[in-house]
Amino acid sequence: MGYSIQYIAGAVGGHLLQGDATSVMIEHLLLDSRRLIFPTTSLFFALKGPRRYGGQFIKELFRRGVRNFVVEEAQELPGANQVIVKDTLAALQALAAGHRRQYTLPVVGITGSNGKTIIKEWLNQLLEEEYEIVRSPKSYNSQTGVPLSVWQLGPQHELAIFEAGVSLRGEMERLEPVIRPTLGVFTNIGEAHSEGFSSRAEKAREKMKLFAHAETLVYCSDQPETVKALPAGPTLFAWGHDENAAIRIRSTEKKAGWTVIGLTHGAAEFTVSIPFTDPASIENALHCVAVLLLLGQPVQRIQTSLALLQPIAMRLELKSGINHCSIINDSYSADLNSLSIALDFLSQQQQHDRRTVILSDFLESGREENELYATIAQTLGQKQVDRLIGIGPRIGAHAAAFGQWFPGETAFYPTVEAFRSDLGRLHFRDESILIKGARVFEFEEIDSLLTERIHQTVMEVNLNAMAENLRQWRQLLQPATRVMAMVKAFGYGSGSFEIANLLQFHGVDWLGVAYADEGVMLRKGGIRIPIMVMNTEDSSFQSLVEYNLEPVIYSFSLLRTFDRWLKKEGIPAFPVHIELETGMNRLGFPNEEIDELLRVLPGAAFKVLSVFSHFAASEEAQQDAFTNKQAQLYLATAQRLQDALGYPILQHLANSAGIARHPELQLDMVRLGIGLYGIDPAGSGRLDLQEVSTLKTTIAQIKHLRTGDTIGYNRRGIASAGTVTATVRIGYADGYSRSLGNGVGKMWVNGRLAPTIGIVSMDMTMIDITGIPDVKEGDEVVVFGKELSVNQLAIWSQTIPYEILTSVSQRVKRIYFEE
Repeated sequence: MGYSIQYIAGAVGGHLLQGDATSVMIEHLLLDSRRLIFPTTSLFFALKGPRRYGGQFIKELFRRGVRNFVVEEAQELPGANQVIVKDTLAALQALAAGHRRQYTLPVVGITGSNGKTIIKEWLNQLLEEEYEIVRSPKSYNSQTGVPLSVWQLGPQHELAIFEAGVSLRGEMERLEPVIRPTLGVFTNIGEAHSEGFSSRAEKAREKMKLFAHAETLVYCSDQPETVKALPAGPTLFAWGHDENAAIRIRSTEKKAGWTVIGLTHGAAEFTVSIPFTDPASIENALHCVAVLLLLGQPVQRIQTSLALLQPIAMRLELKSGINHCSIINDSYSADLNSLSIALDFLSQQQQHDRRTVILSDFLESGREENELYATIAQTLGQKQVDRLIGIGPRIGAHAAAFGQWFPGETAFYPTVEAFRSDLGRLHFRDESILIKGARVFEFEEIDSLLTERIHQTVMEVNLNAMAENLRQWRQLLQPATRVMAMVKAFGYGSGSFEIANLLQFHGVDWLGVAYADEGVMLRKGGIRIPIMVMNTEDSSFQSLVEYNLEPVIYSFSLLRTFDRWLKKEGIPAFPVHIELETGMNRLGFPNEEIDELLRVLPGAAFKVLSVFSHFAASEEAQQDAFTNKQAQLYLATAQRLQDALGYPILQHLANSAGIARHPELQLDMVRLGIGLYGIDPAGSGRLDLQEVSTLKTTIAQIKHLRTGDTIGYNRRGIASAGTVTATVRIGYADGYSRSLGNGVGKMWVNGRLAPTIGIVSMDMTMIDITGIPDVKEGDEVVVFGKELSVNQLAIWSQTIPYEILTSVSQRVKRIYFEE
C-alpha cells in the first residue's frame, strides 16, 4: 500500500512544502541514507540523534533521486516535497500508527526483558502454514524499529507479530498506538536495559503499557513482579504452576535433549515435547503454547508442531572462506526485509571488490511472484551485487526478471545438490559471498562447502555488541568531540578489517593502529577513513605515503629523517600527529625539547593534524593528582604548538578510562580502545557494556581415571577416585596461558565451571568435569565470554584483559556476527 505525500503530511500533522506535484506514492520509509534502494518511492525522515542529525544527508539523498522528506527545518531542495514537523521521530511513529489503523487483523504484541525475538520467530514457525504472517525483521523492536516493522503490513496479511523493547520511561506509550496489539505476550522481567528505570517493578509497569488496549494478555503467573504489574484492561491468560492458571504445568521431565511437559487447560490434560532442555527455551515454548490455544489451534497440531521447533539462528555470521573469500551466512530465512538487512551487512564489507549472493526461493511472501522476483532483482542491482546464484525451482523460473532488472552475472540451480555438482565451475575466489535461504533448503551444506577449514577453536565477535558499546561511550562525549577507535594488535585480538569496517560504517572519525603494515592491511580491505600509525619506522615511509597513512612523530631523529625523505620525494604538507611526553615515559617529545620543536616544526614538510599524549593511570582514583599534572603540562604545550603553527590542530588526551573519569579532558577527540570491546577499565559503572568476544572450543576426548592416575606433562595433575577429565582443543599456542593450568583456570561446560587439571599443553588442555552431567565428546566449551568474563580469566592469570584478548592466536578462526 502506498500513500500520497499530501496524506502523509496530514497524518503526521506537518506542513507540506510541495515542490514535486507528480502523483508518486510513498512505499518505503528511509532512516539511513546508506540503505537507499528505491529513491522515487522512498520518504526520508531526518531523525535527530545524540551526535548525528539526519538532515546532513539530505543533499546526498536528493542527488541520488529522493524527492520526499520529513524534516524539522526546511532546506533548499528545488522540486522536492518537504513535510515540516516539530519532531521527526514522533512523525515517523504517527505515520506508522495511522497505517496500523487501516487493518483489523489479529496482532500479537510481545514485550519483556528476554525471549521476545525467539517467541516471535517460533510463533512464525508454528503458524506459517495456517496464516499469511507479517512480523518484525530480526529484533526490530526500538523506537524506530517498531514503526518500520508495522509499515510492512499489507492487505495480504492474516496475522501480525511485532515485538517492542524499551529502555526509558515513556517510550512504550509512544509504541503502543503503533502496534496496538489485540493479543499481548509479556515474556518476563529481568536485568536487561534496567538503567533507565528506578526498579524492576517500574520497568515491568512501563513495559505493560503496550497492552493498554489489548483484548487478551499472556503471561507467566510464576513470576511475582510480572503479576504485580498486570494492567486492568485485557483479559488475563496465565500459564504456570498456579492452580488458577489457565494453563497449569503438572510436570516437567528432561531426557536426552528433550523436555516433556504435562499441562492442564480447562478439562483437558495433555503433554507437549520440545527439543530443548534449557529453562529459557521451556519458558518461551510455553508462551507459544498459550498463544496457539488462544488462536484456536487444536492440541494435536500444537503437539506435532512443537516437536519440530528449530533453534533460531538470530545472527549473520561473517567468517573466512575458501580461496580468500569472506562468507556471510544468513541461511535461516528468506524474506524481503531480512534480505535487505543481510545486503546492508554485505555492503559494509569492503575487503573484496566482488560480491556474490546465493539465494533460495522466497516461500509464502504473499506477493505475486513476477513482482516479488523483479523487486529482488532491482534490490540486488541497487546494492551493487556482482553475481547471483539462485537455488530452487521458483527463482529459476523467474530468471528473465533478473535478466531485465539485475545487471550482474546469474546462475540458477534447481537444488543444492545441483549447485554442489557445479561448484568447480563457479570459481569462488577473492569475493564476499552472502548465503541467504529459506530454512527448508538446508543451506548449511553450502556454508560448509565454502567455509575455510580451521580447527574447532573459534573466537566469536559480536558486532552488535561493539556497535552498542560505541553508542554507550558516545553518550558520555560532548557533541563536538570526535572519536579515534584503536584497532591495533589485530583489533585487540578480535580481527582487523572486519572490526574496522564496522567502525567505519558507524561513523568513527579516525582509526589508530600500532604499525604501518596494520594500516596497509586496512586500506587493502577497503577502509577509507583516516588512520593514525602510532609506531612509525624508517622502513615504512613509502607505505605511509602510498596508502595515505598518518604517522605519529615522537622524536627528533624520526622528525628529521621523515622530513628529509619527504623533501627528497617532493611531497609537501604530509599529515602527521605529534606525540608529547607528559609522564608515561614511553614515546613522545619531553618538555625540555619543546622549544626546539617549536623552532623546527614550522619549516618541516608536515601538516600537523593533531597533538596528543598518553595518560599513565587515568583509571586509578589514587593517581588523579598525577593525571591532572599530566593534563596541565599537555594543555600548556599543545597551546604553544597551536600558536607556533598558526593553524588549527586537534587535541586528544583521553583514553577509555579518561573518557569516563575525566570528562573535562575529552577535548577535540578521544581515543577509544579496550572500551569498545566491552571492558570499562575505570570500573565507572556508568556504562552498560557488553563483552564483544567469546572464545570457544570443543571436547576431543573424555577419560574416566583411577585414583593416582596422572594427567599431562610432568605428571602434575593427579586423579582422585572417580575423576573424569575432558581434553579440549586449545593450548598455549592458541593463547590459553600455561599460567592457567593445574586448577588455576576454569572453563564453562554445560552450565558449570570445570577447573583445569595438569599443565596446559601447546594444543590441548585437560579439564576436570567430574560431577558435571550429560557431557559428551564434541560438546562446546566456553573459555571466556558471556558465561565467563575475560576479566575473570585475567584475574586468574594475574594479568589484564588486554593481554588475554591480544594473546588469542591468529590460527584461531574468527567468526563475526550481527544478531
